[in-house]
Amino acid sequence: MQTRNPLLNDFAELMTDAFGAAQAVGEEARTAMRAQADRFVADMDLVSREEFDVVKAALAEARGEIETLNARIAALETAATARPAPAPRKRKPAAKTAAAKSTD
Repeated sequence: MQTRNPLLNDFAELMTDAFGAAQAVGEEARTAMRAQADRFVADMDLVSREEFDVVKAALAEARGEIETLNARIAALETAATARPAPAPRKRKPAAKTAAAKSTD
């Protein structure tokens, strides 16, 4: 036959309640920390992964375009130094127009 000790029963209930309260406090602390971390991240003005990937792709495209343009500039500079500069052209005197001839 089993006897029930009221002191042990009270102690067991107290421990059960204390464990439940500790769990509740732990969950509330976790929730508060998560809210604080979310607020901290929001204040940092971070970008999303999608925005980062879009900017990264645009940067790669711009770098490719810069390399192409640098190659074209180098080719043009090489071509310009390889041949002598053309002599300046002499301008022909402007022909007189009919209105200008009539005033002479």
